[in-house]
Amino acid sequence: MIRVLTEVIIMLAERQLLILQVIIDDFIESAHPVGSRAISKKDKIPYSAATIRNEMADLEDRGFLEKTHSSSGRIPSEKGYRYYVDHLISPITNQDNTNVIKHFIDDGFFEFEQMVQMSAEVLSELTNYTSIILGPELFETKLKQLQIVTLSAHTAVAILITNTGHVEHRSFSIPTHINSSDLEKMVNILNDRLHGTPLVQLPEMFNTEVVSLMKQYVTDFEKSHDYLKAAFFSEYPVKLYIGGKSNILLQPEFNDLDKIRSFYSMIEKEDEVASLLKHTNNGINVTIGNENQLDAIKDFSLITTAYQSGDGQMGTIALLGPTRMEYRRVISLLNSLSNEMTDALYMWYKNNG
Repeated sequence: MIRVLTEVIIMLAERQLLILQVIIDDFIESAHPVGSRAISKKDKIPYSAATIRNEMADLEDRGFLEKTHSSSGRIPSEKGYRYYVDHLISPITNQDNTNVIKHFIDDGFFEFEQMVQMSAEVLSELTNYTSIILGPELFETKLKQLQIVTLSAHTAVAILITNTGHVEHRSFSIPTHINSSDLEKMVNILNDRLHGTPLVQLPEMFNTEVVSLMKQYVTDFEKSHDYLKAAFFSEYPVKLYIGGKSNILLQPEFNDLDKIRSFYSMIEKEDEVASLLKHTNNGINVTIGNENQLDAIKDFSLITTAYQSGDGQMGTIALLGPTRMEYRRVISLLNSLSNEMTDALYMWYKNNG
């Protein structure tokens, strides 16, 4: 469910509700303060400009509207947006359905990572906001295969592939005391013993039963232990798929360089962003302005919802944009994409085991 006000619901008169909704709808579209005269000219508004001015003043006194210094018009406050989201809008139904995942399936586009990354990019293009999709939790993600690809006599790439299709790779220098036959033996043993192991359990499994087995078959394994552990079993981050980082520059609210720097600095800290998103509840969740935990997005609205990755694991879809966000349309898009991703990833797991 959309987040509701934690305080006792404030009762507004029907006339005030209509005026508040018109002001917020207009401001979302134009990014300009809305005046009483402009409202009075609308067909659905039967009130005089003087009556509208009085109601606007009352809405301002009650904290739903704010007056800017440069105009006699009003703009919504965070409290106004909160009331608008919780009580004045309903998502558009059967409209703006992305169908993005369905096209991937129809085209034989079956890689988990490709589907999720493209979903993030398409969502950002449809909204002109920044989209973030959080992959499934790593404690549920399991090892599918390890590989070492030799690039030269002294360099190689260690590749780790998960059951979700996620691929991690690291370049490293091959120590002079390790030969190619030992590399092959080690990788074969690792794949045989660790296939299907959750990623977070890999270091422990490596240090117990796998190490003792390798000592029997690999020459000078003690010298290779640290190298092998660093190549494959250092910490793996939660995976974020981001679309439209630069879309912040399209919004008139963010022409302040300090705000832009703060946003880009936050977006680069994947662990911090993942922590913000990983506890998303089912349904649509909206946090507005100062409701957000991170200082870097105190001027943003964050809308999140969950999806299932096919085997019961949960991920998160999120959109970051100005508080002047197209809430009605965005909520509909997120609902649609969540359902599409859940259905498509269920089929992906069904087809890929």
